[in-house]
Amino acid sequence: MSKLQGKTALVTGASKGIGAAIAKALAAAGAAVAVNYASSKAGADAVVAEITAAGGKAFAVQGDVSKAADAEAIVAQTVERFGRLDILVNNSGIYEFLPIEGISEEHYRKQFDVNVLGLLLTTQAAARHLGQGASVINIGSLVARITPPGSAVYTATKAAVEGITGALAQELGARGIRVNALNPGMVETEGAHAAGFIGSDFQAHAVAQTPLGRIGQPQDIASIAVFLASDDAGWLTGEKLYAGGGLR
Repeated sequence: MSKLQGKTALVTGASKGIGAAIAKALAAAGAAVAVNYASSKAGADAVVAEITAAGGKAFAVQGDVSKAADAEAIVAQTVERFGRLDILVNNSGIYEFLPIEGISEEHYRKQFDVNVLGLLLTTQAAARHLGQGASVINIGSLVARITPPGSAVYTATKAAVEGITGALAQELGARGIRVNALNPGMVETEGAHAAGFIGSDFQAHAVAQTPLGRIGQPQDIASIAVFLASDDAGWLTGEKLYAGGGLR
């Protein structure tokens, strides 16, 4: 039997990249999956089509996690469709690198609203439906450890994710809800290509510092998410897993 058979999952920001890979991997492991997107309906629909073509269950649900009403609606539609919620993957996130001279209120708020407030609002809405054995997976980033130049605001958001993960693990543990952070290193996604990271000196430096000698692929992260969502990780909560091929 698939390890997530009978479970239901909500993955935020799942229309592409790491989120899409996680949604597909959870579905392949047996979970019914809500594929959230903020603006890319076509991307979310493509993820759903791939899951259903493989015999899985999925639907796309629109919403901006940084808005309380949207976060509530995303969760409500998931529970309405599947009847329950067992797994929440807080993957929605944006990044923008700027030197200290370029930081503005907009730059700060744009990233904190999605990466931190969005995580809190979605977890708040989901917590009313999660029960014994449920798993919350917060997608952080290795930048919280390696703090690259130009990433002050983005790094701050992902450091906040780590802190929130620990606090919520303490808060929700009595209800049997596990909360863990999964912190990828550099991963080849559409966003990484659009930001100019792929093929850049930044990538070359990252690879040179990585014991396994490459950057990550979305599936590298998705397989760890499946583990964290499953009963195999039933004794893990409040953990921060660094998935960067050994990059420190």
